[in-house]
Amino acid sequence: MLLERERELETLQRLASRADSGVGGMALVLGEAGIGKSSLLQAFAAPLRDRFLLLQGACEDLSTPRALGPLRDFACELGSDVVCAIDNAASPDQLMPLLLGRLAAQPRPVLVLCEDLHWADQATLDLLKYLARRIAGQRIVLLASVRNDELPPDHAFWRWAGDLPAASTQRIALSPLSPQAVATLARDAPCDPAELYRVTGGNPFFLSELLTDCDSTLGHLPASVRDAVWARMSRLPAQVRTVLELVSVSPVALEEWLLEAVLGDDGHEAIDGSVDSGLLQRASPGHLSFRHELARQAVLSGLRPAASRALHKRLCKVLTEQAPSHARVELARLVHHATGAQDAHMVLQLAPRAARQAARLGAHRQAAAHLASALQFVDAVSWTGDAAQLYEDWAYEAGLLRIDERLIEARKKAIELWQSVERPDKAGLNLRWLARTYWYRGESKEAERYGLEAIRTLEQLPNSKELAMAYSMRSQHQLLQNHPASAIEWGRLALELATTLDDHDTRVHALTNIGSAKLFLGDGGGQQELAEGLQCALAQHLHEHAARIYSNWIEYAVVFKQFALAERLLAEGLAYHREHELDAWVHYLTGWQAQLHLDKGEFAAAAALARQVLALPDLSLVMRLPALTVLGRTLSRQGEAEAARCLQEALQWARATGESQRLLPVLLALVEAAWQAQDIETCRRWLEEAAQFDFSGVNAWDLAEVCTWQRRAEAAPLPECELPPPAPRAAELSGNGQAACDTWLALGLPYEAALALLDIPGDAAAQAMPKAVALLEQIGAVPAAAMARQRARACGAQAQLPKSRRGPYAAAREHPSGLTRREAQVLELLLEGLSNLEIAQRLCRSERTVEHHVSTLLGKMGASTRLDLLRRPPSSLHKN
Repeated sequence: MLLERERELETLQRLASRADSGVGGMALVLGEAGIGKSSLLQAFAAPLRDRFLLLQGACEDLSTPRALGPLRDFACELGSDVVCAIDNAASPDQLMPLLLGRLAAQPRPVLVLCEDLHWADQATLDLLKYLARRIAGQRIVLLASVRNDELPPDHAFWRWAGDLPAASTQRIALSPLSPQAVATLARDAPCDPAELYRVTGGNPFFLSELLTDCDSTLGHLPASVRDAVWARMSRLPAQVRTVLELVSVSPVALEEWLLEAVLGDDGHEAIDGSVDSGLLQRASPGHLSFRHELARQAVLSGLRPAASRALHKRLCKVLTEQAPSHARVELARLVHHATGAQDAHMVLQLAPRAARQAARLGAHRQAAAHLASALQFVDAVSWTGDAAQLYEDWAYEAGLLRIDERLIEARKKAIELWQSVERPDKAGLNLRWLARTYWYRGESKEAERYGLEAIRTLEQLPNSKELAMAYSMRSQHQLLQNHPASAIEWGRLALELATTLDDHDTRVHALTNIGSAKLFLGDGGGQQELAEGLQCALAQHLHEHAARIYSNWIEYAVVFKQFALAERLLAEGLAYHREHELDAWVHYLTGWQAQLHLDKGEFAAAAALARQVLALPDLSLVMRLPALTVLGRTLSRQGEAEAARCLQEALQWARATGESQRLLPVLLALVEAAWQAQDIETCRRWLEEAAQFDFSGVNAWDLAEVCTWQRRAEAAPLPECELPPPAPRAAELSGNGQAACDTWLALGLPYEAALALLDIPGDAAAQAMPKAVALLEQIGAVPAAAMARQRARACGAQAQLPKSRRGPYAAAREHPSGLTRREAQVLELLLEGLSNLEIAQRLCRSERTVEHHVSTLLGKMGASTRLDLLRRPPSSLHKN
C-alpha cells in the first residue's frame, strides 16, 4: 500500500505526459534509506509499461562501483552496438552520442530508471548529465533515486546535481510517513501504532520489517532494523543463513549458479528457503538479492572479519575458476571480492586492469579507487617498478579529482622508486607532474624547483615528448610569473622539439604559451598562435588544451577591455566546455564572466557569479582566487562589510602563490577599498607593496592602473617604463579627466568613468560632480557616490546633483537576506521545486526575468545552486 505519495506521483505523471508530447525531462527522487523511493518509482512505472519502453538499471555498493553499472543492466535492450561500445571501453565522446541516438530513435517514449545513484561511478554521473542536457526536445524521461541523507556536503553528487539543467529537472524529496499513515498500515497488527511511529520515525521499510515480525516481538520492539533482521535470521536453518551471508557480501545480485557452486549439493534447497524467508527475492531470472538494501547491510554488519574474508574468498574462487562460458564476470566485481578476501596477489593483478577500463570510460574516480585498493597491498609487489607504476597511475587518476598532500606524497614515492630502478625517463615524467601539482596548489617556488629538475633529468636522455612538454611547462611557469619574453623563448624551444616529434599535445600547449605571452606584451599577433592552437586542439580532440586557450584568450579580452571579443569567446568557450563536460573549466570561465560584469558596473551579476564559483567543493586555489578577488572588489564598491573579509582571505592566498599576476589584482582592490574609506595612509601602504614587483612583464593596463592609483594617493611613482598607457589611463595621468571619462564610457566601464571625473580639480569639478554622482548611483557604487556628493558640496555644486536614491526597496531592507518582495516570492516557489518556466507562469512574468531573480537571490543568500537552498534547514532560509 502506497500512502502519502499522491503529490509525488502527480509530479512524475506530469513529467511522463510532457515526454509523451515530445518534451523530455528528468526527476531526482531524494530521501533516506528505506523511505520508499523504489516503491514510488515502481508504482509510477507500472502503468506505463504498455506505452513506454522501460529501461531499468541500478548502482551497487561495490568497494569500487562498476563503471556505467546502470547502463550495463539495460544495454542489451538498445542493441548490440551499445553493448559492444561498453565492452570495448569506448570513449565518452563515442558512447554518449550513440546512447542518446538509440534512445531518441525508439518508436515509443522511453523511461530510464536508475536506482541508488548515491553509489554511482563518475562515468554514470557524466552520462546522465550529458543526457539530461539534451533531452528537452526528446520523448525521454530520466528518473533516479538517491539517498541524499548519507552524502557529505563535498560529495561529487551535489556538484553533479547542481550542474543539471534547472528548467527540465524536478527534485522530489520524500518525507517519512505521518503518525496517521503508520496507524493505517498497523491497523490489523497487534502493535501500538504510537510506539511503532516512535521506533520507526515513519520510515516505511523500518515499519514493514517490524510489522512482519510483530507477532514475535510484541512488547519488545527492536530498536533498529538491524535487530529486526537479525531476529528473523536467527529462526532460519544454518544453510539458509549461509545463503543470506553470501548474498550480503555482494552488492550486486548473485547468480543462482554461483550460489549452488559454493554451497554444493544442498544449495538449491537453501536458496529456495532464503527466498521463502522474505528477506531475499529473485531480482531477475537466475539472480538473488535482498528485498531491501538495509537488510543486506544488517546481515553484513553481523559478520565477523574472518567470516567475511572467507565468504569473499569462496565467491572469488568460483567466479575465477568455475564460471560458465556465457557468464561475463566484470573486473570491478572480482576486485571487490579479492579486496574483501585480502587476496593481495589477485588485487594487484586485477585492480590496475579494472582501473584502466574505468579510465577509458571516463570514470576517473572509480579508476583511482581501484588503484587505491591495489596500493593497500603494495608491499607485496615483487618488482619495485610495478610499485612505482601503481603510485604514478593513482596520482594521475586522483589528480583529476582533487589536489592534496596524498597526491604529492604519491608522486614523490613514484620518483624515489623509479630512481631506484634507474628509470630516469619515468622519474622525469613524475617530476614534471609534481611541478604541475605544486602550481595548482599555488606553491610557485616548489613548482619552479621541480619543473627545472624535470628538465635537467630528461635532458640527459634522447629527445622525447616528455622533454618537449617539460620545456612547455617551463614556458607556462614563466608566463604565470609575468616573464613573457622568457615564456616565448621556452615556448619556441618546446614548439621546435614537438614539431620534430610530431607531438600535437605539446605543440598546442606551446602555441598557447607563446600566443598568450605576446598578447600580454601588447602584441595582438598573439591571437594568431591562439587561433592556430585552438584549431589543432579541436581537430585532435584535446579538450583540456582547448579549454586553456579559451581561458587565456578570454582573460586577455577582459583585461584589455575588449568586451565584445570577451563576450563572444565566453559564449563559445562555455558552450564548448559544457558540451564536453569540462565542468572545472566552466567554473573558471564563470569567474572571468564575473570580472566582466564587475567592469561593466553590473555588480549584482558579478557577485552572484563569484559566489556560485566559491560555493563549489574541492576548488583548487587557481580556480578560487579570481572569484574571491572579484567578490571582494564588488562588495567593496557596494559598501558591504563582507568585502574586508573576502579581500583579506584573497590576500593570504595570493601571497602564497608568489605570482604577481595573482597578487596585483588583490592589492589594487585593497588600494581602492582604502581610498573609498578615505584612508590614504593605508592606500599608500598597499601601493608600496605593489611597487616591489618586477613590472617588466606586467601588461600595460595593469601597469597604468597602478600609476593611476599612485597619482590619486600622491604616492611615489613607478620608474619610467617602455609600455605606453592605454588611452583612458593616458588621459587620466595627463590630468584630462573629462576625456578619460568619455573614453571609459565608450569602452563600457561606467565606474572607471566616474572615478576619472572625481579626479578633476578646481572649478571644473563643479560641472563634473553631478555626472559622477549619477553614474555611481546608477550602478550602486555607494561609497564612491558618497565621496562624489561630498566633493560636490565642497565645490558648491550640490544644487545640480540628482535626487538621492532611496537605496534598496523597503522589502529588501526588511528581509533578513535582503530580498525584494518579488525575490521572496520567487524563493517560495523555488523551494516548492518549481522550474524557472513554471515560476514565470505562476507570476505572469517572462522566464528571462525569473532567471534574473533566481540568480540575484542565490547570490544574496550565498548559495551556488537551487539544490544548495533545498538542502538547507528551513529556519536558515528566513522565509517570510
